[in-house]
Amino acid sequence: MPFLGNARRTFAAQFFFNNMNKRGKNPPNYCSFCGRTEEEVMILVSGMEAQICEACAEKAQDIIDLELDNAGVKRENRRQKPEPQPGSGKSERFGGPIHLIPPRDIKTFLDQYVIGQDDAKKVLSVAVYNHYKRLQELEKNKGKVRKEDDVEIEKSNILLVGQTGTGKTLLAKTIAKLLNVPFAIVDATVFTEAGYVGEDVESILARLLQICDQDVEAAERGIVYIDEIDKIARKQDNPSITRDVSGEGVQQGMLKMLEGSEVMVPPQGGRKHPEQKMVKVNTENILFICGGAFDGIEKLIARRVNTQVIGFNKKSTARIDRDNLLQYVTHADVKSYGLIPELLGRLPICTYLEPLDLDALRRILTEPRNAIFKQYQKLFAMEGVELVIEPAAMDFIAETALEYHLGARGLRSLCEAIFTDAMFDLPSTANHAEKRQMVIDRDYVAEKLEHSRIGRLKAA
Repeated sequence: MPFLGNARRTFAAQFFFNNMNKRGKNPPNYCSFCGRTEEEVMILVSGMEAQICEACAEKAQDIIDLELDNAGVKRENRRQKPEPQPGSGKSERFGGPIHLIPPRDIKTFLDQYVIGQDDAKKVLSVAVYNHYKRLQELEKNKGKVRKEDDVEIEKSNILLVGQTGTGKTLLAKTIAKLLNVPFAIVDATVFTEAGYVGEDVESILARLLQICDQDVEAAERGIVYIDEIDKIARKQDNPSITRDVSGEGVQQGMLKMLEGSEVMVPPQGGRKHPEQKMVKVNTENILFICGGAFDGIEKLIARRVNTQVIGFNKKSTARIDRDNLLQYVTHADVKSYGLIPELLGRLPICTYLEPLDLDALRRILTEPRNAIFKQYQKLFAMEGVELVIEPAAMDFIAETALEYHLGARGLRSLCEAIFTDAMFDLPSTANHAEKRQMVIDRDYVAEKLEHSRIGRLKAA
């Protein structure tokens, strides 16, 4: 080798000299580099026709490090594990057996993070429990249906309908914390029909494979949450000569995947790496949860139940709650919105999330484990400041968020506007040796919001 150093040439020559002089029919019982016998060394590692002691091994390692340093190879890049081949890995995190959690316990766990939405929690808890009870039964029977009953339980995918900021994505993320299964969250807005600029629908499963370290067996019992499913709604009801590549075309591409079939998945993205090896993934046991805001679907529901969103209608009865029409949503309304019937048939469970009222918004500020105020209190505590928020200030923030109809995300925007000035000055003036307290009252909140961009927008 042209870059072989002097020390390494000397070491190699010594090995050749000793090995040539002392080679016999049987493997030597001495170090082939230094010539010491096995009684004179602590460890003697045997090879095919040579042996090496611990001292020579350490010296050889020093020579290797020196040569790699001279070649410019960084030490942290020398002993990296080889990347697993697509579809050949085994996930250490998701390799264990399935542990069933009763639906009531699943809902109790969801209650710690999500305020309200009892109907959606019950539906989601039962659907997840039944799905993994079905998988556990298949594992006991090694994937075969028992002959005595010959009944095969099919999976039930879920469709969540709710306004923005009501907790659809949060419900999915919270379920992922509880279950020891691969869980992927993907956005439907990036998908296009095959052959057009964008991502293929198969990248949904590629994301699931990445989470479980390319373990196909673990991925085939995972959960996928497809967010913003309403953004791929059909753009128009009437047929047209132009292709709806980001709407109906995507829905048609998702049909076989949602129902359950063997899908060839490109682990690194099909359009960027067309030469890569494809991985076969069976989606029969993958639970799909789809969520969307479906903005404007209330008008379709009102038309169906013979009432109106705005105004007085004599035909409406007291049984129709016009303030929360989403509770009457059905597959027919979602079909009218723009999802094709073939896709809706593969989403048999359709549930809704209630709009957040003033009481729910106020509880979101303080009650969940990761409540917004708890997060800010922790941030201020890192600077040695105790943050105290009066109840009147909480009420004012909740009332303002209700005016903007942004749900829980509106609470985060308001809190950022309120605490920005304080968080800007604290790092420069903080003295961790002394404990300080910052009290937030209604007047302070009103003043900060009035001088913020939100306040100027409201005034305009």
